[in-house]
Amino acid sequence: MDQGMESAPVEGRDWSSILVLNDALVVTMDSQRRVLENGAVAIQGDTVVGIGHSEDILSRYSSHSPRIISLHGQFLLPGFVNTHVHTSQQLARGIADDVDLLTWLHHRIWPYESNLTEEDSYISTLLCGIELVHSGVTCFAEAGGQHVSGMARAIELLGIRACLAQSVMDAGEGLPVSWAERTADEYIQSQRDLYDKHHNTADGRIRVWFGLRQIMNSTDNLLTQTRDVARELATGIHMHVAEVPHENKLVVERQGVDHGTVTYLEQINLLDTNLLAAHTVWVNEHEIGLLAKSDVKVSHCPAAAMRMLGFAPIKEMIKAGICVSLGTDGAPSNNRMSIVDEMYVASLINNGREVMHGGNPDPTALRAETILEMATINGAKAVLWDREIGSIEVGKKADMVVVNPSSWTMMPVHDCISSLVYSMRTENIISVMCNGRWIMLDKKILTLNEDEVMKMAKIASVDVLRRADIHIPKRTKFE
Repeated sequence: MDQGMESAPVEGRDWSSILVLNDALVVTMDSQRRVLENGAVAIQGDTVVGIGHSEDILSRYSSHSPRIISLHGQFLLPGFVNTHVHTSQQLARGIADDVDLLTWLHHRIWPYESNLTEEDSYISTLLCGIELVHSGVTCFAEAGGQHVSGMARAIELLGIRACLAQSVMDAGEGLPVSWAERTADEYIQSQRDLYDKHHNTADGRIRVWFGLRQIMNSTDNLLTQTRDVARELATGIHMHVAEVPHENKLVVERQGVDHGTVTYLEQINLLDTNLLAAHTVWVNEHEIGLLAKSDVKVSHCPAAAMRMLGFAPIKEMIKAGICVSLGTDGAPSNNRMSIVDEMYVASLINNGREVMHGGNPDPTALRAETILEMATINGAKAVLWDREIGSIEVGKKADMVVVNPSSWTMMPVHDCISSLVYSMRTENIISVMCNGRWIMLDKKILTLNEDEVMKMAKIASVDVLRRADIHIPKRTKFE
């Protein structure tokens, strides 16, 4: 345990309204992975200005009459980053359980999404955001939705960070008519417009990325234009990559490459440091090397993968030096939007994969400290925000989570890192701060009325299914 102190220079600063969170076990996730017992963090505005032992921090800032909050030994961590979530799908939770992939896509999800209004997207994002905040998420990457302006409105109210992206598809069978009619040029222009309107808004908490839903629904024109414009604007690209074997087979047949999506994306120079590749399950050793060479970021969604996709070679990716983060995917793919659950599931399935492939269990395949990195600093790197978030360090934004370990779910704590990954549950998340502002305190979200959102969501979800003509078969006989 390291108890050294770091502080920003005093000269030239306005030290009014200093907040000190003290008497905490501070898990910094900095480059040295320091954990401070009886630690404290000083915050000025939206920025961390001091970290160290409680006694030292209180002494240093006492002349500035700081506001002091004692955490009574609770854990203080960087806010979690969910790098793959479909916020507009939250109203569709439960509509596509236990169905095959084609039914899931063509008869449930696409009809649902194509019938969403901007107001529906706003309500869905609020509902999803509530669950994200309760699981300690302060930043997420939107995987692609139909109404980015509705999402942005919700994020501004919620108080968290987001990399928002439009769902873009200009080819493929079974697309709803309203989507199939749009060209690559139209999609690129609409995303430019969204970038101009929303990028760097909400006190800098919203960034706009470019979306590519998947290669099977993208023309080469769309792929290459997206590549070029994202580079021009210095923003990210969020894309589902190598999700299922059929995808690779189709790419081999159409493009003449020797394996699949990753190989082709490398051929057209789309693999780059600004690409966030979601899932990336069906890749071979050569393609892992291509991802690593280009510094592509990967979002591992373990629960969704186990439901529909398969075992991703996460151990091999990490060994190759790829930045692997964690995502939940959308509610119809997972049902649970808890990054806390994803940490636990990631540990289980990656150890299980070792048994399946090698015949022997390897409990060290994905260690607790690695998984915690995936949910924090690697998540920040994946969304290209690691200079400001992902760890508790002087000069970074005050995005933090308070965890109460004194409950039957976590006690006793012999190893704080393993307890956070293997024992923590969503209910252990007590308070959440983003950009120096409490957005949840003592398990109560302060930025909106949760009950009102749930009422709106209940009405909106029924209306969307009615418009989309989606009927969910009854599993039981109701009387």
